[in-house]
Amino acid sequence: MELPIEFEKKMRNLLKEDFTEYEKHLDDAAYYGIRVNTLKISVEEFLKICPFHVERVPWTENGFYVEREEKPSKHPFYHAGLYYIQEPSAMTPAAYLPICPGDRVLDLCAAPGGKSTELGAKLKGQGVLISNDVSISRTKALIRNIEMFGIRNSVVLCTEAKYMVSSFTGYFDKILVDAPCSGEGMFRKGNHEIKNWKQKGSEPYAKLQREIVEDAVKLLRPGGMMLYSTCTFSPEENEQVIEYLLERHRDLSIVPMKMCEGFDTGHPEWTLTGREDVKHCIRLWPHKIKGEGHFLALLQKEPGEESEVSYEKIRRPKLTPETKEFFENCTMKIDWNHVREHQGKLFYLEEDLPEISGVRILRKGLFLGEMKKGRFEPSQSFAAALSAEEFKNYVSFDTEDERTIRYLKCETLNVDTPKEGIYLIGMNQFPLGWGKIKKGRMKNKYASSWRWL
Repeated sequence: MELPIEFEKKMRNLLKEDFTEYEKHLDDAAYYGIRVNTLKISVEEFLKICPFHVERVPWTENGFYVEREEKPSKHPFYHAGLYYIQEPSAMTPAAYLPICPGDRVLDLCAAPGGKSTELGAKLKGQGVLISNDVSISRTKALIRNIEMFGIRNSVVLCTEAKYMVSSFTGYFDKILVDAPCSGEGMFRKGNHEIKNWKQKGSEPYAKLQREIVEDAVKLLRPGGMMLYSTCTFSPEENEQVIEYLLERHRDLSIVPMKMCEGFDTGHPEWTLTGREDVKHCIRLWPHKIKGEGHFLALLQKEPGEESEVSYEKIRRPKLTPETKEFFENCTMKIDWNHVREHQGKLFYLEEDLPEISGVRILRKGLFLGEMKKGRFEPSQSFAAALSAEEFKNYVSFDTEDERTIRYLKCETLNVDTPKEGIYLIGMNQFPLGWGKIKKGRMKNKYASSWRWL
């Protein structure tokens, strides 16, 4: 791998005698991993049915190394949302932000959803996860990954952090800022990151990162915690961003985190003022761990007076007879006073939200489906969020049954059921989507945008 000349000079200066070891690892293949979705299956149960040879990732309880050649994206378990495919070091930010069920959580730079899916799983359906990204094109993958994971309590926004402040000041218990960065830690994944570094370097990212974290602090409630992370080595984007934040906000402090073998601390000598507390930050180097480069800093705001929140008022939706009939077969607990209706589409979110203005909202809760003339069309996301026990009409295929793949390819199938109607279709105990069965034939309702290719 040919490194940019200026980058090589910089890294030689930072790493000193370790640079040779770092350079040697650049031509190694990047590591590949999967992270188990604990909303749908425990790690212990997953390992009993796991079709791949896996090795545990030491810094997270539900992460595993897997060989790329095993193609985990080409297994029905992936389509059932049982795991997320993720580079192992990228699992650290969500693993190191301490989430409790019931928290109000913000993933500020969320697309494509690797961190959000883990944060949502850790909430266990309680509280709320707000996932935001400034790129409308990248939010498509974000929404799909959140929906495939079966996360019921999520909101997806597309905006800049500064526009959230008026609606969400002091609202969040936990915030993850996996900031846009120069990507120096990902150079061995491909040439795109190197080309980007040659064009931009670190300076524009450091400026953007400072703007983002300034707004994030305003969104954090007193006593709340924020994890800042990047996948770059640049001190200007790492220690110096934390230094900047701590100098400007005396109510913030760095929280020590668990060290794993191969982890490095933050470096006071790389700050402008020699701040000793940046030693509580964590650095991951690709020549010291089985993963790429990352930086983590966990910050906590002092307890204090909380902001007043004006909550939105929700009008209970008027359901059509067909919608009521459909939900007679659903045993999932739904508080209809927290169901929002927009042009016939129903969204469920149990947590109260502030009155939101000046922000583009792409999803507000679990999309249940759409009330249409003479029928109710349940959504793909609703199917993914249900368990097999939460819908009375359930048809299951075995993992090895060829109809499982055919269903995921949106084909029409022959299915023998005692009665006709809408069925939740699954693979063993894991729901996949919907089907409408009539005279032994199932009209496939699996979302075409999720189709097995």
